[in-house]
Amino acid sequence: MTPDIADHRTERKSIEDRAQARLDSLAKPPGSLGMLERVAVRLCAASGTIAPVTRPRTLVVFAADHGCVASSVSLWPSAVTVAIARTILSGGGAAGTMARELGVAVRLADVGMAADVPDHADLIRAPVRRATRDMMHEPALDPEEFDKALEVGASAAKEAIAQGSRLLIAGEVGIGNTTAAAAIVAHICGLKAVDVVGSGAGATPETLAAKAAVIEAALMRASQMPGRAGLAAVAGLEIAAMAGFYLEAARQGIPVVIDGAIAGAAALVAQALEADSTRVMIASHLSAERMHAAALRRLGLEPVLDWGMRLGEGTGALAFLPTLDLAAAIVRDMATLEEALA
Repeated sequence: MTPDIADHRTERKSIEDRAQARLDSLAKPPGSLGMLERVAVRLCAASGTIAPVTRPRTLVVFAADHGCVASSVSLWPSAVTVAIARTILSGGGAAGTMARELGVAVRLADVGMAADVPDHADLIRAPVRRATRDMMHEPALDPEEFDKALEVGASAAKEAIAQGSRLLIAGEVGIGNTTAAAAIVAHICGLKAVDVVGSGAGATPETLAAKAAVIEAALMRASQMPGRAGLAAVAGLEIAAMAGFYLEAARQGIPVVIDGAIAGAAALVAQALEADSTRVMIASHLSAERMHAAALRRLGLEPVLDWGMRLGEGTGALAFLPTLDLAAAIVRDMATLEEALA
């Protein structure tokens, strides 16, 4: 353990203890708010303060396509990615609708879609390449492309923080990305394809078999490649960008709410690159995708919601925000028992 990581862990433990003491002093029986109190402690630790705030907040949806779609891993063509991206920019999709209700700013970053979307005020146009390569046959990305995608995400986080955001969420769009995410989880956690394959945006027995075959081929290749090159070989452009987003948030001490399975895979990449980046992460929910539980165990994160969600785009994290808002208000603003009795 490096001195910096040891220092951060000591500081985090101190904040957790102070947050718990604050909660126990409030005008209520200790522990009577249950999971809400555990969320409050996690938020305080991620924020570095026992007076956390959850506004302003920003969701950046990272969009990219995947070459493995050519190997029949999805029922949907890559053209769906850009269609969903257009809907997000219009505010008409699930993420946009939820974000608007919750007062969350939304941006969309094109890290590598196969086609362009029209210019928009909330569009970050930063394609590294037009989709990944098909990892059934070759590495999805090379290390240079992987690093460029990381930087797209880091830049998006820097911009959101510079504009005042005190809480960040990364969402994603990309047909085929559950295949890449499952490969990442298996590669980092030492699992097999059968342990991580799920239905994604819908699957038949044939597409599930194709996903498993692609993942096994990619894992075999990545296992023979050194560190960063192995990660790049199984990565998605949007997943690497999300990892960069999380890494920059950690460097600046800004909490991030982790969405579902794809976000969990991105968080694993961030952890693999900078082990202590998990200190700012808060898990929102447990995805219906089987890989997600394995990712959260590795990250040491406890999900709060278990609603069978698997849409992505940041929707699970958005669904969790009201709970996070309440947790912040309770630990920050609620009267103590001593104040109530005065």
